[in-house]
Amino acid sequence: MSLAPTPEAVTVDAVAQRRSLKVAFVSPVFLFPADAGGKIRTGNILRGLKESGRFDITLLSPATPEQQREWQGEIDRLCERFIGWQPSPPQPRWKRAPDLLSSLPINVVNDRTPAAVAAVEKVLAAERFDVVVFDFVHAAVLRPDQLQGATVCFTHNVETEIFERHAKTAANAPLRWLWTSQAAKMRRFEREALARFTRVVAVSERDAKMFEKNDGLKTARAIPTGVDLDFFSWQPPADGSPMVVFTGSMDWEANVDGIRFYVDEVWPRVRTQLPNAQLRVVGRHPPASLTQRNVPGVTFTGFVDDVRDHVRDAQAFVIPLRVGGGTRIKAFEAMAMGLPVVSTTIGIEGLDVDHGTHFLRADGAEALADATLRLIADGALRLKLSRAARELVEGRFGHRVAAEVFGRILVEAVEASA
Repeated sequence: MSLAPTPEAVTVDAVAQRRSLKVAFVSPVFLFPADAGGKIRTGNILRGLKESGRFDITLLSPATPEQQREWQGEIDRLCERFIGWQPSPPQPRWKRAPDLLSSLPINVVNDRTPAAVAAVEKVLAAERFDVVVFDFVHAAVLRPDQLQGATVCFTHNVETEIFERHAKTAANAPLRWLWTSQAAKMRRFEREALARFTRVVAVSERDAKMFEKNDGLKTARAIPTGVDLDFFSWQPPADGSPMVVFTGSMDWEANVDGIRFYVDEVWPRVRTQLPNAQLRVVGRHPPASLTQRNVPGVTFTGFVDDVRDHVRDAQAFVIPLRVGGGTRIKAFEAMAMGLPVVSTTIGIEGLDVDHGTHFLRADGAEALADATLRLIADGALRLKLSRAARELVEGRFGHRVAAEVFGRILVEAVEASA
């Protein structure tokens, strides 16, 4: 799979000479606050598309009137017009248990609400768009059956792989059965849904190849992971009291699993060598099962307005994931800011970075502890990794670069459907 469409494909500039491409972009989540990797990635792509002046974007997503008023300025940076529908109130897990009986994966069932279906159908029936983009494979449940023309699915992960990895790391037999059952449903849904799109956007070459290998998909195209280089400006890594940070939505199971593993198995090894070391976990909705344990040296911030204010004093940025898919935009944000990164193989998966040059790779509790301690102790190593990583991200992974490739895939989809 190549990063960009074939040379024969019509370029974005050629389409722009005729007119702006009319794009409907359907997201199953409101993109603000940008407190999760998928929201950040989508926001960066939309911002880059709009800044190019080559696309006329209508964004559709759930949103309350209050959310629209509060975030109108940010919404305007992403699109020409916004159409929202009333979101469903969140439900406790026990109320969602009947959804386990559905033929659809449980996280897909939640997105197909009557309000969402009606809003999307109304807009797509009333106006002709050159291409309709569905954000996340989950959003495919909102696609009208009779939709004609170019369609694109923006996949942020290989969802089946995430479910399968949860099954492998589950703590007991009932959980393993549950995750395995959901993985089978997701594989069927993912394969059938993606086959209906003109083009599928993957967030790494690895993911594009996985879709081809597992599902026989020939329409997947990869984009680079893009980060806002102006917002995440570089500064040299911090000295001072030993501080380790992690950022990520703490209501996502993969992050919870990774932090629980780090706190239980890695952190005691670090504290044995550095009794004054601190671990700061930055992210919304950390579960009580973690926050109420009061582990020495570990703090959970919950949601923060600006992640930069909470990470600048760290000597090590850890990504201890054992489960996950797609790519971790948090890695490139950290690298853009100059934070030295230590990550598991899964945590850095899909990103074109080199161990020892741009980050330190460490799998297993002992290796993660050793790498964390090494970064804290070695200022020269921190600065070397910091400079090399920022140079890499600057040259190849700015959000405008990613948006340009995304835009070319939209044009390719329009040409293919014609």
